[in-house]
Amino acid sequence: MTLREQASWWGLGLAVFVLLLVLFSNVLFPFVLAAAIAYFTDPVADRLERRGFSRVASTVIITTVVIVVAVVALMILVPLLVNQVRLAVEAAPEIVGGLRTFLETKVLPRIDEEGAVGKVVGEALAEAQGRIREFGVAALQQLLSIGAAGVNFLTLMVITPVVAFYLLLDWDHMVARVDDLLPRPHAETIRELARRSDRVLAGFVRGQLTVCLILGAFYAAALIAIQLPFGLLIGLFAGLISFIPFVGSILGGALSIGVAIFYFWSDPIWIGAVALVFVIGQAVEGNFLTPKLVGGSVGLHPVWLMFALSAFGALFGFTGLLIAVPAAAVIGVFLRFSIEQYKSGRLYRGVGEAAREKDIDL
Repeated sequence: MTLREQASWWGLGLAVFVLLLVLFSNVLFPFVLAAAIAYFTDPVADRLERRGFSRVASTVIITTVVIVVAVVALMILVPLLVNQVRLAVEAAPEIVGGLRTFLETKVLPRIDEEGAVGKVVGEALAEAQGRIREFGVAALQQLLSIGAAGVNFLTLMVITPVVAFYLLLDWDHMVARVDDLLPRPHAETIRELARRSDRVLAGFVRGQLTVCLILGAFYAAALIAIQLPFGLLIGLFAGLISFIPFVGSILGGALSIGVAIFYFWSDPIWIGAVALVFVIGQAVEGNFLTPKLVGGSVGLHPVWLMFALSAFGALFGFTGLLIAVPAAAVIGVFLRFSIEQYKSGRLYRGVGEAAREKDIDL
């Protein structure tokens, strides 16, 4: 089989695989989450096996710990987050109304003597306030309703642990079977690409998840200590999106300072305290957490991450957001490999130079 025929068959297989992912994107989330759990906990299972545990015992221990941690976290965090979201939705019209009053009474009269701009801004804010109130009512109804979302959540809680258990139990066997199916002429190249992908995923995803958890806990605890309204919600949000460098601190800081300005206007020292929390978080992340936990350069540029999130989210919805970062890491590995092949080939170096080097080697 020629190289062109091989490329055609592999391209067709990839196209069919992506098409199936798109078609079944609505039911993939529990299985993708289970596969992620199995992948990230497989090294722990291997360590337990080296300590004398069987694979079954290792899988049972890890699955039990993961389920207990997840259930405890959900029991503690979900009620708090639901309450924070409810309060935030209810307070949004009030915050917009306060901003409107502040602009109309303090800012606009100084820069708009005739009142034309003030009228336009006032009408825009009034309309925004009404729309936010309508959206808030609808959002609360959706949040408090028990319907398909509740059924899907229960399905997720049942399917994910079961699938994760079986995947983790058979992980090494599945890897061996996949290795046995590799085309023999390219097996070593594919194995090397898989090793590179694994290093990138271990260096970035595992490390960055730890960074996000630490930052989310720090931001939430610090904002709660300052008694900032919605501090838990804002802190966890800032931590979760911290896998994109600077974005978590910028968005979380902007939200926090905006809320602090509204609630702490008469006591600006607390506005400065809120800003200081995110300055400290960014400093600790950049100088300690990321270098220690993520390591050096893993070849994932922030712009590439944001594009991957947008593209995979558009294709696969929430499941796409889950797989966007690891997929971006793996695609980056293949792109760098392609560049290496291109720079060592005749298309880049020229036919004459390649021929001369061949003569020299002979």
